[in-house]
Amino acid sequence: MAPVRKPLQGLRNIVRFNWHFYALALGAGLALGLAAALAPAPFGRWAGAGLVLVLAPVVVSLAVSAYVYDGAGLYALGWLPAGVGPAAGRTLLTVSAGFDEISPLLRQRYPAGKLLALDFYDPARHTEVSIARARRAYPPPPGALPVTTEALPLPDHAADAALAFMVAHEIRDPAERAAFFREIRRVTRAGGPIVVVEHLRDAANFLAYTIGFFHFHSRRAWLATFRAAGLHLTQEIKLTPFVSAFILHDDAASA
Repeated sequence: MAPVRKPLQGLRNIVRFNWHFYALALGAGLALGLAAALAPAPFGRWAGAGLVLVLAPVVVSLAVSAYVYDGAGLYALGWLPAGVGPAAGRTLLTVSAGFDEISPLLRQRYPAGKLLALDFYDPARHTEVSIARARRAYPPPPGALPVTTEALPLPDHAADAALAFMVAHEIRDPAERAAFFREIRRVTRAGGPIVVVEHLRDAANFLAYTIGFFHFHSRRAWLATFRAAGLHLTQEIKLTPFVSAFILHDDAASA
């Protein structure tokens, strides 16, 4: 079976969806490079320093992204805990927000199981241009169910496990995020694992993405969300220094 992901697909998608940022950085770098070469001292030295300040964070963020999304085995899914992958007769619920890159991999890895893909993308709320570009490039997978974060149109315990892969940070309001995870808990069977994979707003991601780390939530914020949703953290895995996986269970089932 042909691989779902292509070499350096993660890095290429980042540049593709955020090309305006990289075009701006490249333009600024060219201007500063010319100034560094042609301007008299001390302006040339200042321009050279500015060139480093502009380009170094871009190079670092791209290198980290290539490692995380293409070199660290994140999409090989070998880190998934036992009981999460949908074996025969079991259902795994996944959620996305306009860009579902995990469902095709799960379908390939677990062909005997059932995958229930939910998409809470709302163009009125998710207005970032990068998400709109990703949506155009990668339409929802066949059978994906459009939902809202407030109420999932599913019966109780419809899934045996749930996976939110690099998506829940798009819910910016803490109360809405907690309500969403209460719904995830409701539709996951008692004792079924709920896995949340995210970058964190921490020192490692600041060094990698500078001010871009503000798009992520802190570990404290995630733990507060899980408590408010009635979920118990049973395991935390560092998939890379920049990405964490939280393994959660229903508080009632963990008691």
